[in-house]
Amino acid sequence: MTSSSPDITPFRISIPQTDLDDLHARLDRTRWPAELPGAGWAYGVPTPYLRDLAHYWRHEYDWRAAEAELNAWPQFTTTVDGTNVHFAHIRSAEPDATPLVVTHGWPGSIVEFLDVVGPLTDPAAHGGDPADAFHVVLPSIPGFGFSGPTTESGWEAGRVADAWAGLMRRLGYERFGAQGGDWGAAISRELGRAHPGRVIGVHLNLLPGAQQATEPTAGELAALDAEERANTLDSWRRWAAWSKESTGYAILQSTRPHTPGYALTDSPVGQLAWIVEKFREWTDSAELPEEAVDRDRLLTNVMLYWLTGTAASSARIYHERAHATGDRAAAPSEPSTAPTALALFPADPQRPLRHKADRTENIVRWTEFDRGGHFAAMEEPDLVVGDVRAFFRQLRDKREG
Repeated sequence: MTSSSPDITPFRISIPQTDLDDLHARLDRTRWPAELPGAGWAYGVPTPYLRDLAHYWRHEYDWRAAEAELNAWPQFTTTVDGTNVHFAHIRSAEPDATPLVVTHGWPGSIVEFLDVVGPLTDPAAHGGDPADAFHVVLPSIPGFGFSGPTTESGWEAGRVADAWAGLMRRLGYERFGAQGGDWGAAISRELGRAHPGRVIGVHLNLLPGAQQATEPTAGELAALDAEERANTLDSWRRWAAWSKESTGYAILQSTRPHTPGYALTDSPVGQLAWIVEKFREWTDSAELPEEAVDRDRLLTNVMLYWLTGTAASSARIYHERAHATGDRAAAPSEPSTAPTALALFPADPQRPLRHKADRTENIVRWTEFDRGGHFAAMEEPDLVVGDVRAFFRQLRDKREG
């Protein structure tokens, strides 16, 4: 349907060589700040590390190879709710495959899913059961990558979820599943809450609002069993450390996203540092992000921000959430009825708590892994694929039973 609909236009990534030449020239002219000896990562990304990564980006990284890899996916653009939406749509050869919309977050992109699409759409070719196949839809959030920049305000998670519901209908999918982490989790969760009649199930690897954001009282802890008490205290310690040391980016993007946007849009090394810091802090790595995520994949993700000039427009989703009004101003008062799975990866700094998740979600699957972090599909694609398959198989078996 996507290739013939008048409302959907085929899209192929084709970056002009002049844009790559401009990037290289800017990298060659980088003005480096003075280094503070021995500071490590305590003040941000260390200069020696970033110099090395920028040199690799300039002299060894191959955008054209990455472009070809992304272009192996059928890609399209369409207008939804007045804005341009770019998406990849990879249909399975299995006739009974389950439609699945998978959503990235910040500072991610559709690059996050390069290693999961094949196993999801063609499980038989990857040692799986053909009955677990999916038709995969990978949209870029409005304001991000080739869905940006946006030209109007108001694109917070709930509006994006409604747009995804419209997109899936346009693709001919009345019933479908949703998966996501980070902002993709907020969007997927809202998609299931607002459109329960259409969403088969929601698979998340993060749940916003399910952390312990205030110091737990003795009464709160007394109401929990020993394991959940320990998890709650751990969540509070994580949240306190996170709030003290790691929320500067979110405060800027929630209040004045355009101001840092000028610097990030003008300086490739600035854009690189802004993103790579999060991959170092949020992944399951001992020291460097490349221990968890392939260096070229990391740079391809950065390239989708740089080449599209969407540093500011992607950051606006934080501002829209913080300044939402009316029905969007507060967390939904009604819990989601959509069957929901949570996959927990230990290095993610925003670990959800089960007793909080149960208040807002219809949790039917809860899986705790012993490795992996925030960018789960990039770090541990096999674990993500296996859990997504198992969750939707569980729902299928229940319907058939």
